[in-house]
Amino acid sequence: MNVRTQLWKLSIFASILALLLTGTLRAPAQAAPLAAPGVTLAVDKTARTNLPGSLLTYTLTLTNTGDAADTFSLTLSSTEWGAGLSQSSLSLEAGAAGNATASVTIPENAVDGASQSFKVTAVSGLDGSVSASVTFSASARIPTPTPPAAVSRPLLVITGYGSSVNPIPAGKDFDLEVTLKNKGQAQASNIVVAFESPDFLPRDTGGVRTLNKLNAGNSADLSQPFLANAELAGKTVSTLTVKITYSDASGATYTETFTLTLDLKNPVSSGSGAAQPTATPTGVARAQIVVSSYASDVDPLQPGTVFNLNLEIHNLGNADARAVTLVLGGSSVPNPGDGSGTPQPGGVSGGGSDLTNFAPLGSSNLFYVGDIAAGQVVKGSQQLIVNVSTQPGAYPLKLSFVYTDSKNNQIVDDQVVTLLVYSLPQVEVNFYRDPGVFFTNQPNMLPLQITNLGKKTTVLGNMRISAEGAEVTNNVSLVGALDPGGYFTLDSMVIPSQAGPLDLSVTINYTDDFNQPRVITQTVQVAVEEAPVMEPMPGEGGMLGPDGLPISPEGFPASEETFWQKVLRFFKGLLGLGSDPAQPDMNVPMEGPMEGPMEENFDKQQPARPSKGGFTPSLNGWVG
Repeated sequence: MNVRTQLWKLSIFASILALLLTGTLRAPAQAAPLAAPGVTLAVDKTARTNLPGSLLTYTLTLTNTGDAADTFSLTLSSTEWGAGLSQSSLSLEAGAAGNATASVTIPENAVDGASQSFKVTAVSGLDGSVSASVTFSASARIPTPTPPAAVSRPLLVITGYGSSVNPIPAGKDFDLEVTLKNKGQAQASNIVVAFESPDFLPRDTGGVRTLNKLNAGNSADLSQPFLANAELAGKTVSTLTVKITYSDASGATYTETFTLTLDLKNPVSSGSGAAQPTATPTGVARAQIVVSSYASDVDPLQPGTVFNLNLEIHNLGNADARAVTLVLGGSSVPNPGDGSGTPQPGGVSGGGSDLTNFAPLGSSNLFYVGDIAAGQVVKGSQQLIVNVSTQPGAYPLKLSFVYTDSKNNQIVDDQVVTLLVYSLPQVEVNFYRDPGVFFTNQPNMLPLQITNLGKKTTVLGNMRISAEGAEVTNNVSLVGALDPGGYFTLDSMVIPSQAGPLDLSVTINYTDDFNQPRVITQTVQVAVEEAPVMEPMPGEGGMLGPDGLPISPEGFPASEETFWQKVLRFFKGLLGLGSDPAQPDMNVPMEGPMEGPMEENFDKQQPARPSKGGFTPSLNGWVG
């Protein structure tokens, strides 16, 4: 660079400096435009309906339509029905959208059709006059129960009967004509009609007639020949029992019992030809033990269940029953039917009882009831267990009441009660890993798993997860068939609205062994904590250094360059003196002299001190 060039640069520098001193060159100033706030608010559903006690959730979408970041406050018009918001404010950048949740719990005592309206308002934090609102409602609905569907089954009844000889003379033959009719809604098959009476002795068929089938609404006539007992002489009427057994298309068996009354002819004296006086029949005094009602204290019964069978025993006869003994599974004592039996040696026998599916516990199958007076009702209870090998179904349990009458005759009254055995699924709902701690107003994953703990495959329906005070998404899934020990997982997302323990209700639908809908309900719990608040770093430049000044992102103390410093760097560049920004001095000042080995090593390594006007050594190198 020659002298002329240097003089030319100095002249330009002097000219620009003069302009700056006279004020003709000024730094431009710009005025910041005023922010214009704006907001819109929408709800996913303006009206929801559910059962009393249900939790309804509404998703609110808030959009910042202004040109600057803003914080909007959210308010709810009413807190009736337990209404609330998941948050009271929402901060959004310009043009951004965010969500909040409103929840409403319908009261348990709400009547059908009860409704409540709510209004949510969002107000701008920059300008309180800028706001948006949305209205939604909640209603209670109580569904009308659907009456059970009518069961289609056959039903056989006797619509008429008569004898070929009327009245019937003692010791003579006659034919009994019976008309059957199917008053059910299905066809009856394998029909067996049995005639039983000590006064009328069956001929030819042994007292049993059969029919292949009888369609619904049709009738059929049967004829059975009898011989009237000679001991009926002097009596005016006698009864005959007709027992009808039949089945439907599915193989289910039904039994109907009817009692027929037949007129008898009084004999005429052969000596004088005059009519003999009619013998006055004497009423038979006897007890009649029946089970008027029964129930188990465990519902439903399953294989391996221990339960108490509660019975109400009623004496419907006109005589007292003495020393009544209940035989579970039926007694092997013969029943004379007419009360003419006599006590057998050895007491009551219960060894031949059928206890395949239900066996007694704590005592034998003989249960002593005691004396039951005519018209009296007594209650009894017996502990039983369902055999673990019993398959689901309806099982009859025979009950025999063995007692004596006033003449010391032994009588047996047999009855049957029906018990239903179910095989319900045995499942457990839990987490397949530790879910950890959840935070409020933040999405958290629920690692849920349902496991089949039973010994057979079970088929389950929909699995649903719900929680009060939280929004749960991806919360419904079909489970299907689960093998023994098999499992099914569902990863739902939950957004809690408050801290503390959160109960998650898991419901699973399925159909039981009698094709009735059932629901499994289990509860799991997670811990929820308040979300941590992220505070900004101190100072505008981020972290502070050891001297208390903010540190720039490059790691050096931040300092703002003035306008004159920029001008000076410009002219230095024109003159070739360097225009880079000034770098901070990274020399670390040493407090006090160095001691120890470091000082000795430093003295050994430093060269001989130069003469005056040279350089002196320092820790950072040689400086002038």
